[in-house]
Amino acid sequence: MFLINILLVDDHALFSKSLEIALSDHPEIKKFKSINDISTLDEYIEVNRPDIILMDINLKNIASEDGLALAKQILCRYPEQKIVILSGYDLPVYRSEAKKIGTKGFINKNTEPEKLISLLSQILQGAIIFNTKIPYFEELTDSEKQILKLIAGGMKRKDIANTLYISERTLSNHLQHIFEKLGVTSSVEAVTKAIQMGYIPPVC
Repeated sequence: MFLINILLVDDHALFSKSLEIALSDHPEIKKFKSINDISTLDEYIEVNRPDIILMDINLKNIASEDGLALAKQILCRYPEQKIVILSGYDLPVYRSEAKKIGTKGFINKNTEPEKLISLLSQILQGAIIFNTKIPYFEELTDSEKQILKLIAGGMKRKDIANTLYISERTLSNHLQHIFEKLGVTSSVEAVTKAIQMGYIPPVC
């Protein structure tokens, strides 16, 4: 049996405590610690060397960046550290980004404790856990993401063009590329699809 030393980074105290209680009766869990003070994270990793860090995506109550950005920073400092994204926002863009930056898995928060422990045990032994049913999609560029966010914020095309210092014709070309990538035919559909995929963060 592999004993797992887990560190959870999550800004919801209730979820953190609930997960701690749910895992407390399982002998596979050697240690479980949750952190909601990002300033102590590096010191904790240095001293305790957790086997796996479970990282939520939405950390707005405790950090200026999201969990994916924070995970990337940690992996730059501790490249051997195993990080698993544990989030309720199980969206294609998030899963793709998590895999790209080098995390070892993406697990939905709705996963039962027994299944979670099984997945973490596999990861501890070297497995990489991502949903194999992730549909292929052509990623948007940073400029295309910015355009979508401005549209979602209610900005008119002329104002977007002025904000980005591009012509309206160039903006139209960008929008056409966005529509093609997302498989939509209008700005409204594009924004809706972007939210569903994770390009535009959910309001929460």
